[in-house]
Amino acid sequence: MKKRREENFLAHKKKKKEYYLKKKKVIKKEIDYEKELNEENFSLKIKEIIKAQKKYVDNRKELIVSKINEYKDSKKDYYEQNKEKRLEYDKEYRERKKEQLKQYRKEYYRKLKEKQNKL
Repeated sequence: MKKRREENFLAHKKKKKEYYLKKKKVIKKEIDYEKELNEENFSLKIKEIIKAQKKYVDNRKELIVSKINEYKDSKKDYYEQNKEKRLEYDKEYRERKKEQLKQYRKEYYRKLKEKQNKL
């Protein structure tokens, strides 16, 4: 029985492999890049690609905008919920990096002053 189960499993595995290989062959088509991207066809191909991408984005525009708005709302909610934690963290961060920040600001304003003097 064990032998039969193993044979069935191997047969199933073989059948599955053939199916995926067959599907892969159908999807994959040969592209002649020299013909497709030569000097005459290159600009046409680029325009074709741009049109396809624009059409895709236009079709999905509402979905994209709604996802962006949803993300903004979730971000806003998160910041409102964790406002105190963020403020506390910022305060601790400033305390830890006090000297580095001071040095950075000094350097930044020095460079800014040099730029203004050059103008």
